[in-house]
Amino acid sequence: MFPAKDPIYIYEHQLRSRYGETDQMGYVYYGRYLEYFEESRTEMIRSLGFPYAKLEKNGVMLPVVHTEVNYKAPVFYDELMQVEVLLYDIPTVKLETYYRLYTDRQETPHIEGKVTLCFMKEETRKPCRAPKDFLDSLTTAVEQ
Repeated sequence: MFPAKDPIYIYEHQLRSRYGETDQMGYVYYGRYLEYFEESRTEMIRSLGFPYAKLEKNGVMLPVVHTEVNYKAPVFYDELMQVEVLLYDIPTVKLETYYRLYTDRQETPHIEGKVTLCFMKEETRKPCRAPKDFLDSLTTAVEQ
């Protein structure tokens, strides 16, 4: 799932599993991990000084077009999670984001994933290139 090269950018985000996100076994419900990925990705983009709201204000949408999730070990209620968001390439039309979700309970990731999003013009609903100011923000972060 992960490219065979070093990431160009890594962002770390913390969140805690809540009671309502767990199933009858006390495990975080499998569908919640995509929500955790989304929250982490949104905060990564915000950390670049380019929140989703700015993309939308500029008439650009960023819908998900593909997801993959590997479930390696459960996360339990009230566990603090560290989510790594990894980028391996500067986006063009697609933004490919990769994820590793950890807790302090083990050194290896509980969950790994990939989410591919597509830059799209709101008006036409057709794919477009990533906005230049978004790319400039990302490039600046990568170079630091």
